[in-house]
Amino acid sequence: MSLRQPEPTSSAARTVKVPDDRAGQRLDNFLLGQLKGAPRSLVYKLVRSGQVRVNGGRAKAERKLEAGDEVRIPPVRLNIDEDGNKSPPPKGLLAALEAAIVFEDARLLALNKPSGLASHGGSGISHGAIESLRALRPKETLELVHRLDRDTSGLLVIAKKRSALTELQRLLREDHGSGIEKRYLALLAGRMPDGVMSVDAPLHVGLRQGGERHVQVSDAGKPSLSHFRVLERRGGQSYCEVRIETGRTHQIRVHAQHIGHPVAGDDKYGNEAANKRLREQAGLKRLFLHASSLAFELDGGKAPYVLNAPLAPELVDVLDRLG
Repeated sequence: MSLRQPEPTSSAARTVKVPDDRAGQRLDNFLLGQLKGAPRSLVYKLVRSGQVRVNGGRAKAERKLEAGDEVRIPPVRLNIDEDGNKSPPPKGLLAALEAAIVFEDARLLALNKPSGLASHGGSGISHGAIESLRALRPKETLELVHRLDRDTSGLLVIAKKRSALTELQRLLREDHGSGIEKRYLALLAGRMPDGVMSVDAPLHVGLRQGGERHVQVSDAGKPSLSHFRVLERRGGQSYCEVRIETGRTHQIRVHAQHIGHPVAGDDKYGNEAANKRLREQAGLKRLFLHASSLAFELDGGKAPYVLNAPLAPELVDVLDRLG
């Protein structure tokens, strides 16, 4: 597989006029599209230091751009990061991602993201899914529609057109995201009751020492609603489909913990003893949570989409071993 190497450094800044189809895009996301391969942390550093200008003035990363705005982009070496050791994504990762594309048309691309791969780079992660896809498709404009936790596998949707990105983001915002039907597959510790168990519990995102995010059920949190349905029981555990009506950080994992049936393999909110037992008995070495399907409509309801991603092979193996 050929991989285009980043272009050499230019000694001069360049000015880019914002095209009509980029109106409303945040400055940081616009820059990520212009500086292919640049880590997000570097983009923020350039903006904070005033090296990026919009219509001659300083601007914040979250500024919404307008068509015709002139953005000054400083010279940046895209083949190194701030530490001087930026490298292109490994060819093996690019090949794996190409094989993991489960749907594509003119405006969307859907990836069956493997567990362990971040949705995007940053915080010490060189190559996330979006950066790697941009390296795989250097001539295309690709934008993340949403994110998945690093340890969660499954459907990750990328927009190829600005119009699709803005419509999907609107659907995600409307009624806490109910414009997109999201279903997951999860193995929960213990025996869940039959039928559907709905968990309506607000979630609050806090920070622990070192900046790590930790989510908990709290009246001070945002409304969050999940529906758990047992599909079958394996080895004393409950294999469930989970439909979420909101898209909060770590929502399924915290709601599962809240009802006393944490997600198997969850080293943050799970049961350490149960995780150890499943690792030894069934070979479970990761979080058993998979984004399996997404359903939504574009063009104001005229273009229905139903996207599916098969359960990761290592999770199928775990179910087989549990009998």
